[in-house]
Amino acid sequence: MSALAAPNEVVTRALLRQVNVPGLDRPAALITLDNGFDHTKPNSFGPGGLNSLDEAITAALAADPAFIAVTGKPYIFCVGADITSLPQLADREQALEIGRLGHRVFARLKDSEIPTFAFVNGAAMGGGLELALHCHYRTLSGGAAALALPEVSLGLVPGWGGTQLLPNLIGIPAATQVIIQNPLMQNKMLKPKQAAEMGIADVLLEPADFLERSLEWAAGVVRGEVTVTRPEVDKDMWAGVLYFARQTLDQRLHGAVPAAYKALDLLETAKDADFAAGTAAEDEALADLVFSEELRSGLYAFDLVQRRAKRPAGAPDKGLARPVTKVGIVGAGLMASQLALLFARRLQVPVVMTDLDQARVDKGVGYVHAQIEKAVSKGRMDKGTAAKLYGLVSGSVDKGVFADADFVIEAVFEDLAVKKQVWAELEKIVKPEAVLATNTSSLSITAMAEELEHPERVVGFHFFNPVAVLPLLEIVRGERTDDATLATAFAVGKQLKKSSVLVKDAPAFVVNRLLTRFLGTVFAAVDQGTPLEVADRALDPLGLPMRPLALLQLVGPAVAYHVGGTLHAAFPDRFGVSENLKRIAESGQPIVVDDQINAEVAKLLVVGDQPLTEEQVRQNALDALAQEIRLMLDEGVVAEAQDIDLCMILGAGWPFHLGGVTPYLDRTGTSERVTGKRFLPHGVASLPA
Repeated sequence: MSALAAPNEVVTRALLRQVNVPGLDRPAALITLDNGFDHTKPNSFGPGGLNSLDEAITAALAADPAFIAVTGKPYIFCVGADITSLPQLADREQALEIGRLGHRVFARLKDSEIPTFAFVNGAAMGGGLELALHCHYRTLSGGAAALALPEVSLGLVPGWGGTQLLPNLIGIPAATQVIIQNPLMQNKMLKPKQAAEMGIADVLLEPADFLERSLEWAAGVVRGEVTVTRPEVDKDMWAGVLYFARQTLDQRLHGAVPAAYKALDLLETAKDADFAAGTAAEDEALADLVFSEELRSGLYAFDLVQRRAKRPAGAPDKGLARPVTKVGIVGAGLMASQLALLFARRLQVPVVMTDLDQARVDKGVGYVHAQIEKAVSKGRMDKGTAAKLYGLVSGSVDKGVFADADFVIEAVFEDLAVKKQVWAELEKIVKPEAVLATNTSSLSITAMAEELEHPERVVGFHFFNPVAVLPLLEIVRGERTDDATLATAFAVGKQLKKSSVLVKDAPAFVVNRLLTRFLGTVFAAVDQGTPLEVADRALDPLGLPMRPLALLQLVGPAVAYHVGGTLHAAFPDRFGVSENLKRIAESGQPIVVDDQINAEVAKLLVVGDQPLTEEQVRQNALDALAQEIRLMLDEGVVAEAQDIDLCMILGAGWPFHLGGVTPYLDRTGTSERVTGKRFLPHGVASLPA
């Protein structure tokens, strides 16, 4: 029994019962993990939960059952360690002890002479999946929502056997993908079918009668009627795969995520070390990482995404929201078409697009239909759902189709005069209570609505591209936007499964303002004479998802130049206008080709003779971010620094190990040097002072 205690732990109990299974001469022992809450509060393991499981295993073994199986409460197997308790660990020895406790308890299932099974009925992540890996056999429900070893994304490693068991079960290439690659790709999850094909599960079963079928299958294994075969793991490719993975990490992260490199070392150990030595190495790695700044930033970022994103600061009472039974979209270009598909899929209401001529309308509707067909062909959508969506999305050249719409969003050219004209026309058509939403990326909501009879119903509804992938939605309140409009916008955002952040009507809002300042500083260095290559790799030590020039290409030089112009007009002292960026935008040439800077673009530049070093470019960019964030907070663009970080994580893909951005600026001393104070108190996203 461990002396460890977590005062605030929600203990996941391991509930043991005997189950009679046809065809067996004695009952099976079924252990169900259940913390007493519904699926919205998943099972997790702290010291109390591990001790409860330990006791259940002891009792199960004493009963001499036909087999022992572990499963979870409805929809949830277990999502791993109770990470909220990690910051409470006082010293390295305590961190070692929590690692050893998990290893000792889980190993009892691995070492049992009685067959052990994991019936993975729902979400299984981190230590939950590691628990399943310790069992001799695994069944998996086709309805399991999430399967992953996400620890590296937080600044940890799988610390309860995952790095040792998984590669020896499914091979080193797939294990490296699950343990390192997926966590660093916006924490990508495995689908049940994919996990089964990898060999993580021995059999994939339908969710409707999952437990019954699992018991039958397990009985078949015990009776020798079901033979489980697993492919032999190729140890010869181990070194090559890890060498390539390390090179990839160096290219992408440049040492910025210590946990990823620790995970690589542990995977290397798994090739030849015995299990006890491998798990002891996991304990040491875990203890090292628990007291790192990257982990504290990762836990802070995780909390933002899991909790703050679900309770947007400043959002009005949701009871004020009006029902939305029809959506109108002004425009039928790529962004508008993406929006049409998203609204139809999530809201399940009629969605109608309009544009200047029938050819554009047809192209937009055609795009939506093609995406639906693609989803069906790849098995991501059934034909019944597809048929319904076909019927929901339509197009017209007549804006009169918006007369009965409850929510109309425009996605037209980013020009204030054009957008004002759109709303002036629509106000004569739509009903008085209809919400008018704009997907503008930088223009003033207040100015857009100022000449309308009902400016109170205009709201900013800023998506990020690609619409289906990036979860952030900046909801912008104009000076006269009323609470009912805002509440409706937040309700729609929730239905769209987006994470909404309330933003004040300020130039370029949050993400575009910060990225424009950031890119502007980097491009200013180029204008001074810094070689493109030097400026581009200057931010490598941060481990950002892409380098500045690749980001600029993704945004589009013309769009970046336009947004930069908007911000220059508002804040000329901080946002310059780069003639070199204008030249690139007008040339239409790609900045980056096959991950290499386009030599033709470099020839377009007219630069000075005062080049900067990588360190100078990096520090200038960080200083600019710190200054701009402080000004945005002083202006009340968002409620708190936490909302800035949430926006950067969800809208720009900035990594958890940075905590978004403000923890990193605090950690490096940039915040205090530039603005005179930290953005966050010590201990919030960092080690205590």
